Amino acid sequence: MIPRYTRPAMAELWSPRNRYQKWLDVEIAACEALAKLGHIPVKDLAVIKKKARFSVERIDELEQITKHDVIAFLTNVAEHVGPPSRHIHLGLTSSDVLDTSLAVLLTEALDVILADLKALQEAIREQAFRHKKTAMIGRSHGIHAEPITFGLKLAIWYDESKRNQRRLEQAREAIAVGKVSGAVGTFAHLSPVVEAHVCRKLGLKPAPASSQIVQRDRYAEYFCALAVLAGSIEKMAVEIRHLQRTEVLEAEEFFSKGQKGSSAMPHKRNPIASENLAGLSRLIRGYALAALEDQALWHERDISHSSVERVIGPDATTLIDYMLARLTGLIKNLIVYPENMQRNLEITRGLPFSEGVLLALTRKGVSREEAYQIVQENAMQVWADEGNRFQDLLAADSRIQKRLKPKELAALFDLDHTLKNVDVIFKRVFGKDKPKPIKG
Repeated sequence: MIPRYTRPAMAELWSPRNRYQKWLDVEIAACEALAKLGHIPVKDLAVIKKKARFSVERIDELEQITKHDVIAFLTNVAEHVGPPSRHIHLGLTSSDVLDTSLAVLLTEALDVILADLKALQEAIREQAFRHKKTAMIGRSHGIHAEPITFGLKLAIWYDESKRNQRRLEQAREAIAVGKVSGAVGTFAHLSPVVEAHVCRKLGLKPAPASSQIVQRDRYAEYFCALAVLAGSIEKMAVEIRHLQRTEVLEAEEFFSKGQKGSSAMPHKRNPIASENLAGLSRLIRGYALAALEDQALWHERDISHSSVERVIGPDATTLIDYMLARLTGLIKNLIVYPENMQRNLEITRGLPFSEGVLLALTRKGVSREEAYQIVQENAMQVWADEGNRFQDLLAADSRIQKRLKPKELAALFDLDHTLKNVDVIFKRVFGKDKPKPIKG
């Protein structure tokens, strides 16, 4: 299954023609190894390599009769090769071909995804440095907490994306494993030398031990890595959706000329890309669950995993490819409103600086319990009356006056002081590398 929105590179990777070509690559590599061992005449190998080809349409036609895709494929190849075709698939079982070729496809798909992820990282990094000092309110439980910067929010996303990169690289290593060990993995009818040659030629490692199949914990790790990545994508998408809410409007998806937001309400500008990404992440998590359930098979193998993987392999990788590309474009073109961030930062009239006041009182010898009570009492008056400003209430409180001088109190409401360590965080996240110059 290939989703209709699949991008060209991934669509070609999962096309029936490419899938069968990978099967043929496995079969020919096995024949090469068998010829080196003297099990296939060199002249027959030459004929196989010269004439071996297939027709997708013919395979489909034969499969209607055989009800077995690999046999249909081998029959079609034999129609092209002639008598030397008797050496093809010698000592192999279907899963030798299917699992080894699927490992190649999944590693190639992951290479595309890793390239996508690096493009996303660059888009995040550019915006992070652009808004390194763009102050905004931080929120916990959806309620104003303390000031942060928009760049810091993006730096956190970037740092998470690097962890996703490491997980994907680890998953690539786990999945890049083939097997050409026969019907139950014992090499009963061919040498491990054949497997070593096939895997080396296809850029894989031989499975140290296999049954009829490569063990599915490898696949579970792969799809779980994609699911964690999808969760990170959703996290960013949900944040953008919240920031685009009308009453917040601190950031907004780019709204192109001619774009429509609602069939009924012409004024709407909806965060549809973010909403799409949040929805698609649910599918990726579902695929991960299916991969986890594929781990337990009967004895040396049954076929219950096969139907699942025919869907989740193409679907999960193409969806992630699409999601990463869409999120990259979203972040590159994200409209940020620093003035709205400043406005929202001031909505609670100084409350986000409450912790600084609390800590200043404790440094002056006030118990934490008493300091908390003093600060909270004044904070609650701000919540109760829109005419009250937190700093003014504190300045008028005799309990504060006894301990903090007016200049000391004012310093606690200095935004630059609150955000003084943003540079330190950026160095920890981005290292010494300087970002590319920002165009425009």
